[in-house]
Amino acid sequence: MFKFLKGVVGGSGAGPKDLPYTIGEPYSSAWGSWTHSRGTSKDDGSPVSIFSLSGSNAQDGHLAAGRNGVKRLRTVRHPNILSFLHSTETETFDGSTTKVTIYIVTEPVMPLSEKIKELGLEGTQRDEYFAWGLHQIAKAVSFLNNDCKLVHANVCLASVVVTPTLDWKLHAFDVLSEIDNNTEASGGSMLQYAWLIGSQYKPVELSKSDWAAIRKSPPWAIDSWGLGCLIYELFSGLKLSKTEELRNTASIPKSLLPDYQRLLSSLPSRRLNTSKLLENSEYFQNKLVDTIHFMEILNLKDSVEKDTFFRKLPNLAEQLPRPIVLKKLLPLLASALEFGSAAAPALTALLKMGSWLSTEEFSAKVLPTIVKLFASNDRAIRVGLLQHIDQFGESLSAHVVDEQVYPHVATGFSDTSAFLRELTLKSMLVLAPKLSQRTISGSFLKYLSKLQVDEEPAIRTNTTILLGNIASHLNDGTRKRVLINAFTVRALRDTFPPARGAGIMALCATSSYYDINEVATRILPNVVVLTIDPDSDVRSKAFQAVDQFMQIVKQYNEKINSGDTSGAASVGLSSIPGNASLLGWAMSSLTLKGKPSDQTSHAPANTSAPLSSSTSNASSVVVVDNPSTALAHVSSSTDLAEQPLPESPTSTDGWGEIENGISEEHESDKDGWDDIEPLEEPKPAPALASIQAAQKRPVVPTSQPKQAATSLRPKNTATAKSEDDDLWGSIAAPAPRTASKSLNLKASAIVDDDDPWAAIAAPAPTTKAKPLSLGRGRGAKPAAPKLGAQRINRTSSGM
Repeated sequence: MFKFLKGVVGGSGAGPKDLPYTIGEPYSSAWGSWTHSRGTSKDDGSPVSIFSLSGSNAQDGHLAAGRNGVKRLRTVRHPNILSFLHSTETETFDGSTTKVTIYIVTEPVMPLSEKIKELGLEGTQRDEYFAWGLHQIAKAVSFLNNDCKLVHANVCLASVVVTPTLDWKLHAFDVLSEIDNNTEASGGSMLQYAWLIGSQYKPVELSKSDWAAIRKSPPWAIDSWGLGCLIYELFSGLKLSKTEELRNTASIPKSLLPDYQRLLSSLPSRRLNTSKLLENSEYFQNKLVDTIHFMEILNLKDSVEKDTFFRKLPNLAEQLPRPIVLKKLLPLLASALEFGSAAAPALTALLKMGSWLSTEEFSAKVLPTIVKLFASNDRAIRVGLLQHIDQFGESLSAHVVDEQVYPHVATGFSDTSAFLRELTLKSMLVLAPKLSQRTISGSFLKYLSKLQVDEEPAIRTNTTILLGNIASHLNDGTRKRVLINAFTVRALRDTFPPARGAGIMALCATSSYYDINEVATRILPNVVVLTIDPDSDVRSKAFQAVDQFMQIVKQYNEKINSGDTSGAASVGLSSIPGNASLLGWAMSSLTLKGKPSDQTSHAPANTSAPLSSSTSNASSVVVVDNPSTALAHVSSSTDLAEQPLPESPTSTDGWGEIENGISEEHESDKDGWDDIEPLEEPKPAPALASIQAAQKRPVVPTSQPKQAATSLRPKNTATAKSEDDDLWGSIAAPAPRTASKSLNLKASAIVDDDDPWAAIAAPAPTTKAKPLSLGRGRGAKPAAPKLGAQRINRTSSGM
């Protein structure tokens, strides 16, 4: 029963019950009589540090000084002073004795002496880190002495702790007190608890308890002496045991030695003020101190200074101590980028520093910042992310890419900058494998459908390359619907030769996804035409593709002849060299650059010839209902060089009603390739085709200009020619020739040979509209008579 009550009142071994923290393992060193232990919060498990001080009774002098330290630490706030979180005081009873314990909970820190051993820095890097730490402690001491008129009275190695970001912080405020030269009662705490200070750390006036001299001295006199003791312990690596050891200056850096000697002056009035030490000491002027100082006041710098600094930072980071860069600079840089105070070049430095982390640390410290940066409206930030996506893309999870990254990246597909559109396209080589099928079919393929008719020829080429690369990540239905239409109908007919070449290579690389019917009826007819392409590179690739697909057809034939019909319709050659090389040329082709004007410069010489000399640009576009047969028909009737290519890649391409828009409200879920009809669709009979063509012909009003009426002739002729194609086209009787009508005939007198009812149709009415009267206005209303004398204008001939 007694043990149970003891546990309820005194708490368990992990601390008192009312302390919302769990006490962990203690460190081997701490200031004074305090015990410094690791700890965690019971609420969220976050790390903390817990300092505990125990005494035999409430009147113990250590406890009284500890209560003073708790009060001072709670009220004094500074970036270089230990941050206070919580405190409590408990009593435990053990038989007839009472044990009082004070607990102080602070941010997680580690004793400086142990952190120095853990880092193991040497040479210049050690001196730079010591300079940064001393700079922070000097700022804390200067704040206490000059701004708060307080004296710490025990600055030494034990009173300094280090945070996880390697910042040095001052604590141990048990003897902290006010010093006022005009008040004799000032310095009460120091007078009362001076016995807590080790004799080796006491200056001459304090060791003699000359309080009159102390009150007359500057407020920084005692702490300047303590700062000198800290410098000695820091560089010698030994704990100060007696005051005379301070005369040994062999380990003190030469640039710091003059200031060290002034800090330890025997006369209090001549000791160096810590604020002057910060301003004038040559020792604090090094790369690490300057870099961290710039980052801490980043908001005060202008854009030119920021840009210059961040461009130099990647190379500078290699020269700084690696632990300081990863634990101090990297968090500062990530925070500056996340909140918008850093310039775009800082992203390069962030990724370079992140490359020095392990995979787990990179995911925890860098990736959250990168994911947030994708939502930035700064174009320079977006460009930097896309340019370096290969450095962090593999670390992104599929869920994060699909839900948080892709919605922001997708805005680049429709950006007005061609450079940003191309970078967005390139980034999808890394991101697309992590997208869900819902996102791919619902959004991603729509963007690619639009980019395949982009005004920039390089972007059109890269879109075809990307489709070939991500084909393995599409489901079977999507591959069957998209790939052949995208490669044959669009890529192989592009006016830009590299785009046609990319279409051929993409077909070869994805050959294992096509069945034998698609190879024979849709792929080979379109590829064979390119064997006489004006561009030599396209021709060579076309011949390679024909050989590859002919091997597929031959394999199918051999299987059929051998009686093996199982799986014969889905024969593929996945081992052909062209299939494995797509990723290699994808990255090299992504550097292509071009302008809209390049489209015609790379096109065949006769591609700009109009279909008819009497047709306009608007009437020369012929919509082909069966796009797969267009090139095959041309090869049997006219020379390829005379076949006009599409006049603009941003039109409907003449390959079906392809929707290029992606933001319309009425848009369906199709991805832009659904409505391209396949080759094997049956064609109507020639007679029926002529009737359908006549039904599709728009009605021409009689008041339309004569030139517009005559422009219908070549359009209908071309349409009928495309639709009249059948298996017997080469041996059919020639069409009857009709004499061409002169252009000055009336529109109603034109007889179109494609119209079966034109010869017996009734003539159009010849009634003409009556001319308007000569009066002003619309009607024939007579002018109102004017009153008074009227002037009659007469001509000279009437005189």
